[in-house]
Amino acid sequence: MPSSTVHRIYNFSAGPAVMPLPVLEQAQRELVALPGVGMSVMEISHRSKTFEDILSRAIAAVRELSGLDERYKVLMLQGGASLQFSMVPMNLLGAGQTADYIDTGSWADKAAKEARRVGAVNVAASTKADDYSRIPSAGELKLTDGASYVHITTNNTIEGTQWKDLPDVGIRPLVADASSDIFSRPMDFRRFGLIYAGAQKNLGPSGVTLVMIREDLLARSPATLPTMMNYKVQAENNSLYNTPPTFGIYILGLTMTWLNSQGGLPAVAATNERKAARLYGEIDRTGFYRGTAQKESRSLMNVTFRLPSEELEKMFEKEATAAGLDGLKGHRSVGGMRASIYNAFPEEGVEALVEFMREFERTRG
Repeated sequence: MPSSTVHRIYNFSAGPAVMPLPVLEQAQRELVALPGVGMSVMEISHRSKTFEDILSRAIAAVRELSGLDERYKVLMLQGGASLQFSMVPMNLLGAGQTADYIDTGSWADKAAKEARRVGAVNVAASTKADDYSRIPSAGELKLTDGASYVHITTNNTIEGTQWKDLPDVGIRPLVADASSDIFSRPMDFRRFGLIYAGAQKNLGPSGVTLVMIREDLLARSPATLPTMMNYKVQAENNSLYNTPPTFGIYILGLTMTWLNSQGGLPAVAATNERKAARLYGEIDRTGFYRGTAQKESRSLMNVTFRLPSEELEKMFEKEATAAGLDGLKGHRSVGGMRASIYNAFPEEGVEALVEFMREFERTRG
């Protein structure tokens, strides 16, 4: 069926999330047989030259976007960001050392809890007392001398906050969970010792996890670690120690190529800023809607807001879904509404939501 006859609603889900339509269409065309191969990407061996080329192109596209050279290893792993919550301390937190964690939301808190299973953790700052409505200031950070690393969550998907500037952590390696805003804006990725992201928000489908790790940190991986949990082993085997998520890597590569075709991160950021400004402008317009994140910490990816009552919020979600605006219900832990507007989310979808919000306020306000 031609794509022009397919009706697609606006998907505001936090993840798995909206994918670039050109990527979906290319995958559709190539699903049964890759050009010149005669087999689906889901059928080819991960040891084949065809898949090695797919993996190499995906890594090259990641390097082009990130600006990272060969001093960083680009890994395509499994288990999502949640597995990285364990792998990071298992590989980087040595005996007798302390890792600093900056607690800015539910996922940051979970990362710290998993690290505590491995070793000593210092919460260098936390905004939990403010319901995670903001990012801490530089003056609030209490970093450990000689910390093995400092961990942040660059964008807090549930609470709708985002680091605007990376913290100054000195010579300590900066480690980041960037699952929900990776490649959404220009960033000096060389500031990180390690950065990881589950793919299902800005990179591709669920099932593949991107890890970029500075080469010198691989020496920290203890030989006693379970093989699959060892960054050094994964790097030495180019993510091919076992069968990788081949289809997810293929889609990730197409998505990275699509991002580069948009003009790279500066162009992507300009679009994301327009989308977020349009939506936050409507939230702030009359006071009927109320943003839950403090303005200086607002996320460009996950826009969270409340209505005057929970009854109105239920009506809003139901009517929005009926109008083809799906996935707007906030996370169960915080309630309210959440519009996730990742890289692939179209600007016309934001306009559709703004129009719906205005009409809902006119009839219910």
